[in-house]
Amino acid sequence: MSSDQYDPYTGYDPERTQQWEGPTWDTRNHAQLPETGTAGAGYPQQPQQAQQPYQAYDPAQAQPQPYPQQAAYQPYQQAQAPQQPYQPMATGTRPQPVPEPQQAPEAPQAVAPEAGAGYGPATVAGNARVTDAQRARLEGRSPIIEPGMQPALLTAVLGALLAVAAPLGSYALVVPLVVLQAVTAAGWFRLNGMWPARQGIALAFLGGLVADVAVLAAGRDHAPAAIIGPLAVWVILSLVLQLRSHASPDERMYGLMATVASSALTILATGYLGATADAVSVGAAAVAVAAVVRALPLPIPVSVVISLLAAAGAGYAVGGMNGLGANGAALGAAAAVCALIGHRAASYDYPSRFVHFTAGVALPLAAAGPVVWVLGRALG
Repeated sequence: MSSDQYDPYTGYDPERTQQWEGPTWDTRNHAQLPETGTAGAGYPQQPQQAQQPYQAYDPAQAQPQPYPQQAAYQPYQQAQAPQQPYQPMATGTRPQPVPEPQQAPEAPQAVAPEAGAGYGPATVAGNARVTDAQRARLEGRSPIIEPGMQPALLTAVLGALLAVAAPLGSYALVVPLVVLQAVTAAGWFRLNGMWPARQGIALAFLGGLVADVAVLAAGRDHAPAAIIGPLAVWVILSLVLQLRSHASPDERMYGLMATVASSALTILATGYLGATADAVSVGAAAVAVAAVVRALPLPIPVSVVISLLAAAGAGYAVGGMNGLGANGAALGAAAAVCALIGHRAASYDYPSRFVHFTAGVALPLAAAGPVVWVLGRALG
């Protein structure tokens, strides 16, 4: 066959037709053309191959040799979907957009359990986990958790020591009193959620010791001045301590209130030294009985009433032995009211085992100290 003649079978005229295949622009933003079989120019479909040198058409062959497809050009070395070789489109066929590959939905990641999610009591070294009272508050329950029988028994033991040591003299009474003041200073800070607070605890305890020494030096007749003087000085010292702190303003305010309250309770507990020996015996015995009865598993209103009656009876009995008589019942009931207030305070906000064995033991006796001092001098 001559190269000047038109071949009707192959549909290819080498002098009139020139084939050019190859990408001349970025085809990522254009739709892929669908395969149309043997329609169009009619060359056979071949898979994509590596680029080869240009080969001229030999008319002696029955069919033309197609030019190899050139590898898809990827600008900027970006990853692309594999491109299919160019296929001629039949006449009248509209290009259809190629659907984009769908990514598989990501599997939901399992939420790991939070570390330390359990609830537990606070410890002496501090515990960042949620306390039982905070958990109860979040669940809508009452955050009041009462100390229980063991702290009540310790309160009774400490009250009995005060009642027995009072008739022996002031120097015998100061020994259990110092223990009471130490437990009060430490327990009040932990009750307010502050631990460790060594400076505040040491300052409050030192205030109690100074008040004890002042009462022992001045005598019971000058006990009011010996107690109020250190109390005023320690309020100023607490203010100076917080002004020297580098904490935030809110933390300094919390620390100031806790230090002042702890110092006041510790110093006012010195009222046992300023009261008469008979009043101390009656008041301490009444508080011991009221604390034990209040810890019994009874409804709260019933427990409160029974504890007040038992404290009045204990005050009457001890007052009958030391000469106070019926006044002992009134003093015992008043001391029991203060003891129940201290018991309630030790059950609120940050109750833990440490709080129960410090503030839960000391607050009933420390809160009753000023009443024993004032009523003891008034009645006796």
